[in-house]
Amino acid sequence: MIEETVDLIKKKIQGFNPEVGIILGSGLGELAEEYCDISIDYKDIPGFEASTVKGHKGRLVFAEINGKNVVMMQGRFHFYEGHSIKKVVYPVKIMKKLGVKTIIITNAAGGVNSSFNPSDLMVITDHINFMGQNPLIGENEDSMGVRFPDMSEVYTPEYVELVKNVGNDAGIDLQEGVYMALTGPSYETPAEVRMARTLGADAVGMSTVPEAMVAAWAGMKVIGISCICNSAAGVSTVGLSHEDVIAAAEKAKNKFKTLVVEVIKKL
Repeated sequence: MIEETVDLIKKKIQGFNPEVGIILGSGLGELAEEYCDISIDYKDIPGFEASTVKGHKGRLVFAEINGKNVVMMQGRFHFYEGHSIKKVVYPVKIMKKLGVKTIIITNAAGGVNSSFNPSDLMVITDHINFMGQNPLIGENEDSMGVRFPDMSEVYTPEYVELVKNVGNDAGIDLQEGVYMALTGPSYETPAEVRMARTLGADAVGMSTVPEAMVAAWAGMKVIGISCICNSAAGVSTVGLSHEDVIAAAEKAKNKFKTLVVEVIKKL
């Protein structure tokens, strides 16, 4: 199916060769509204699924941004929606086959680090996979990556520094830290958040890690950016809701767009 998907996309984009991929998380899809030369709805792409989550439009967008050819996922597929982990990471494999060398993976996350505030942006330096799933289980695709990939530097260190420098130059205060992925769709309990903090996590969420693992396995450079959309249970004294996540992402969208666009310029 990978070849079928790639062939269909190539026919629709007519010689457009993306070198940068972006996965846009909850509430962060406006970048794909602002920059859109060609778009393809997920429902029209073999192997893709329509997202059922508010804040995820569900289309593949191609555009030139600051001199780079970019493909953006305006919304992603989540494991908690009932998709297999293989389905969740399928678009990353397609990006690799289309020629993407660097992928920027974004998400909305809960702040475990008590110094974080809603609408902060966090550069991901490392992750903890607490989903009980590994997307690389099964027969290895040798043409794409090795059987036993090194995960020492999933998030490319020089690009972590690049993002921090871009943020500094743009006057954007950035946090940095470790992202822990859990399955969702329920938010974490206060006890689970204490566990996450004890294990070294600064933020928790329900995505990103499977995609980042596959991208690293496939030899792509990886940048991870979390929008801290709420303080996790036990850190915050108020209840958690997806509406609050979308509202915090809305508040952060301008600095998020500025950061990503300027990062692309420097790649």
